[in-house]
Amino acid sequence: MHFKHPEILYFLFLLIVPILVHLFQLRRFKTSFFTNVRFLKELAIQTRKSSKIKKRLLLATRLLLLTFIILAFAQPFFQAVDSKNASNEMYIVLDNSFSMQAKGKKGELLKRAVQELLENTPENTSFSLLTNTENFWNTDIKSSKSALQNLKYSAAPFDLSAITAKIKAHKSAHKKDIVIITDAVGLKEKDIAAVNFEEKPYFIVPEAEQKNNISVDSVYINQTLENFYEIGINLSAYGEDFKPVSTALYNQNKLIAKTIVNFETKKKKINFTIPKEAFHGYVTIEDNGLTYDNKLFFSISKNKKTNVISIGEPEKSNFLSRIYTSGEFNYHNYSITSLDYNSLEKQNTIILNELNEIPQALQTTLKAFVSKGGNLVVIPSEKSSISNLNTLLSNFGKVQFGNLEASNKLITKINFDHPLFSGVFENKITNFQYPKVNSVFAVSSSYPAVLSFEDQTPFVTSVQNPVSGITVFTAPINSTNSNFQQSPLIVPLFYKIAQNNQKTGVNALTIGNNQPYFVDVLLTKDAILEVKGNEDSFIPIQQILNNKVKLTFNDFPETAGNYGIFDKKEWVENISFNYKRTESDLSQVNTNVVSDFKTADTISTIFNTLQTERTDSQIWKWFVIFALLFLALEMAIIKFVK
Repeated sequence: MHFKHPEILYFLFLLIVPILVHLFQLRRFKTSFFTNVRFLKELAIQTRKSSKIKKRLLLATRLLLLTFIILAFAQPFFQAVDSKNASNEMYIVLDNSFSMQAKGKKGELLKRAVQELLENTPENTSFSLLTNTENFWNTDIKSSKSALQNLKYSAAPFDLSAITAKIKAHKSAHKKDIVIITDAVGLKEKDIAAVNFEEKPYFIVPEAEQKNNISVDSVYINQTLENFYEIGINLSAYGEDFKPVSTALYNQNKLIAKTIVNFETKKKKINFTIPKEAFHGYVTIEDNGLTYDNKLFFSISKNKKTNVISIGEPEKSNFLSRIYTSGEFNYHNYSITSLDYNSLEKQNTIILNELNEIPQALQTTLKAFVSKGGNLVVIPSEKSSISNLNTLLSNFGKVQFGNLEASNKLITKINFDHPLFSGVFENKITNFQYPKVNSVFAVSSSYPAVLSFEDQTPFVTSVQNPVSGITVFTAPINSTNSNFQQSPLIVPLFYKIAQNNQKTGVNALTIGNNQPYFVDVLLTKDAILEVKGNEDSFIPIQQILNNKVKLTFNDFPETAGNYGIFDKKEWVENISFNYKRTESDLSQVNTNVVSDFKTADTISTIFNTLQTERTDSQIWKWFVIFALLFLALEMAIIKFVK
């Protein structure tokens, strides 16, 4: 037993007072005998014995009464089992990623978790609340009630290691109790490895009952017709036994097309045909799973001509003029001697067609051109300087040329998954008229080949980065060295190469990818571009690059949707943003990684456990009760005992 105020126990010396009073009452008197009281002697002895018993009872009750009063003021208690952690600080980590939209027994997992926090968190408990995107330090349930009720789903995935790093960085003189509320979707062992506290945290893992989910993954132009676009839409199904799903296409909130999709397989592709004009809308589905991935917003700009320049001998570049027709391209060919360097920055794609030597000034210009979002194609010549080629390519990636080999090779393999061939073929073909080359350069490349020879060495390889592409041929394709110009592959390949990464038709950026975006606009020195949506607007990080502006969005916007880019109040172009689809598969729940930690079903269980283990058993009230009982006993003895 322990005392909150042990110094009061010194008052136990007061117990000597009733003892002294009792002894004073026991002092001896002189006895006188009278002859006429002989018959009262026996009665007097009996009365004295009764008085002694009464006085002793009163002494005992007064001593006990005073003892219990003093002990009560000293506030005795029994120490709790975990009392050493009673002063710990509480941290509540709440996962508000999109997977928490899944429905459990009592509704959406996140909303139910918020409701339990509001109902079961003691009002006098101070804690810090951390979510995927927001932090509320040293608050209480009353102060954080509004923030919890208005908590939105986050486009940022749940990153436990990053959140625990914040908790560790929050310096405190006390130990820390951590309660982590997450559905464990996508939780990995490396995230748990970052949790290294003296006291292992509590995990609350709410379970979703409905794990079926369908998501809209991507939208692209499958085929460009004379007056129409054929839009391809990729859907993914997670789970089992799916019912038919309604899929609709909207342009500016106006319904364009609608169909019903049956899922015989987990991946489904459907097509819509729309007029060949500007588009600013979305595709949507209706399912009983998560809602965040039911819409995919996208934009299609007005059909702008792509600027393409080829640098090389005119007789070797005639085939390019047949591919880059005037309807879709502004194509020009220049020899190296007549090239206007000032015109290069206005191009979308530059083709170096079998140059024997690439001047250093051109290399410097091309490096800047690619960094600003331009596409570059390198076709070597039999007389190309290997060191000169490698100097150029070293600016863009790990592709290096070796010696020219006089060897007949067939081009036999197509990488159908490469972006340059996406949407080109309806089916994967394995038997076609193989083009060939008579001589080829040995190439060292760490990038996947677009087209390969029969010996698996690359014929065309591509360095893809977020804003541009560098395509490298390993052999000359003039009619003397190759019959590739007569192959059906040449048209889709060069057509795709010439399309800038952001001008392939569909504009659908992903929030948080930090992919630079280039806007074709001329701005004055102090002008600023602003991105505006229906509900919010923001000013992205921007850099003026001659006739373009490079935009970097970081984690903005917070909400997926269709937006517009404005120069003050003047509209420039449309742009669309979407959430990452990383939370769509609810089967990614990994509860095994938290098996070594304390778990609970609800937050109330944790608070009750902590209170039971850390709250001392106060027994001073019992001492007050006993003191009152002995006071009553004393009064009874005085009144009833003779």
